[in-house]
Amino acid sequence: MGGLIFLAPLLWMLSTSFKPEHQVYNVPIEWIPETFDYQNYIEGWRYLDFPQFYINTTYLTVVNIFGLLLSSSLVAFGFARIRFWGREWIFLVLLSTMMLPQQVTMIPIYVFWSRLGFVNTYWPLIIPEFLTNAFNVFLLRQFFMSINLELDDAARIDGAGWLMIYARVLMPLSKPALGVLAIMAFTWNWNNFLYPLIYINETRKYTVAIGLRLFETQQSQYMAETMAMTMVALIPVLLVFYLAQARFIQGIVITGVKG
Repeated sequence: MGGLIFLAPLLWMLSTSFKPEHQVYNVPIEWIPETFDYQNYIEGWRYLDFPQFYINTTYLTVVNIFGLLLSSSLVAFGFARIRFWGREWIFLVLLSTMMLPQQVTMIPIYVFWSRLGFVNTYWPLIIPEFLTNAFNVFLLRQFFMSINLELDDAARIDGAGWLMIYARVLMPLSKPALGVLAIMAFTWNWNNFLYPLIYINETRKYTVAIGLRLFETQQSQYMAETMAMTMVALIPVLLVFYLAQARFIQGIVITGVKG
């Protein structure tokens, strides 16, 4: 019963996407359209350049997932496996950044990118992902600490350095945790609305999230078409989570284990 309550908005959106416009606002809600209007899924593509929006979003998502996994795993590896002076204190400072609201840093960061001339480019959306964040480092560090340190010693006896241990020992064993971060990064980047809205000014550079908002603003009288385009935008997220849900759950369970 609880699941149906949470699914109700999604089911309404799916139902509305197939309705004729005159049936959208009927009260009580008519869950099954009297006629299935597939034209709603066609008109949205004609009105705005949604294919370009999908290309832009896919590019940002793929690049950012790669950058996030690379940077997060390298930093977490250093905190989990390499002993150096002040490690715990530096890690504590890193974690403390999670308490800083993004609203506090939004304006200074925008001024920073603006002075570099990066406004209306994708760099403000890409570079931060290659610099990781505290939550992802914490998640991977916990997982790395659960891997036996004797594996590092065995690799070091065979002549491996830190980077070799990272690439040949830790990474192959960390697929569940990396899978969790990849799914979370995909969802975040695909649905990211605020930061593309702040930094992107040209319509041809818009992501799907901004494109949907633009469509809804300009075509607000066509609710069925808006819901149709929203469903199309939602399909990749649902598909990725469905295909990777086993690894996602496994990674969440495993990363909670501390070695």
